[in-house]
Amino acid sequence: MGVALRVIPCLDVDAGRVVKGVNFENLRDAGDPVELAHRYDAEGADELTFLDVSASSGNRETTYDVVRRTAEEVFVPLTVGGGVRTTDDVDRLLRAGADKVGVNTAAIARPELIAEIAQRFGSQVLVLSVDARRVTGDVRTDSGYEVTTHGGRTGTGIDAVEWAARAAELGAGEILLNSMDADGTTAGFDLEMLRDVRREVRVPLIASGGAGTPEHFVEAARAGADAVLAASVFHFGALTVGQVKDHLRAAGITVR
Repeated sequence: MGVALRVIPCLDVDAGRVVKGVNFENLRDAGDPVELAHRYDAEGADELTFLDVSASSGNRETTYDVVRRTAEEVFVPLTVGGGVRTTDDVDRLLRAGADKVGVNTAAIARPELIAEIAQRFGSQVLVLSVDARRVTGDVRTDSGYEVTTHGGRTGTGIDAVEWAARAAELGAGEILLNSMDADGTTAGFDLEMLRDVRREVRVPLIASGGAGTPEHFVEAARAGADAVLAASVFHFGALTVGQVKDHLRAAGITVR
């Protein structure tokens, strides 16, 4: 692997607290975001991702406050997503201290948003989040995967692999590929989906969904991921960032 693999804890933030559920339902409290960010920084996290899971206008200032406090205390790159709909939303998050901004639903509704953000701020700040699942029932896509919204609960019929490739062409700097089938499980990343997307995109690819053991991170790296993102295994003490990195190194994977 030519580029060192990044290990990224993800913090789903609701009203100023880190929460965790399955498909953003049945949320349970996982702690203070700034305290957790401190812990992950000390453990050697390469980046952090915050996702505003409520993404409401009334909660937005709380999100800005969390970003500001974290940026003042932690010195790893910080990506923030959830409810980003305009370039002005991106501007405010960057001014609050975010290094990158994640976009999802708004880009599905209006793909031009990707190009607008990339042109105004540069591709390096834009992470396109793709919540993907295997198609079921009467839904058909060429790849066998579709893009979803609302935490994986609503299908769109859009081919997930084609969408990732189109987003990269429009200017997305990275693709965060969330396997919604594996969300909330410890079954491992969807390696087939990772490989399929890797064949179609050249921008960095972040694997998310299903991490349960250190070996799962190794499998994702070998399937083509440039970074691996996880939440529950870190929040609730099943693994530390350091343990994951040690296992990756032992497997011959270059890490930062």
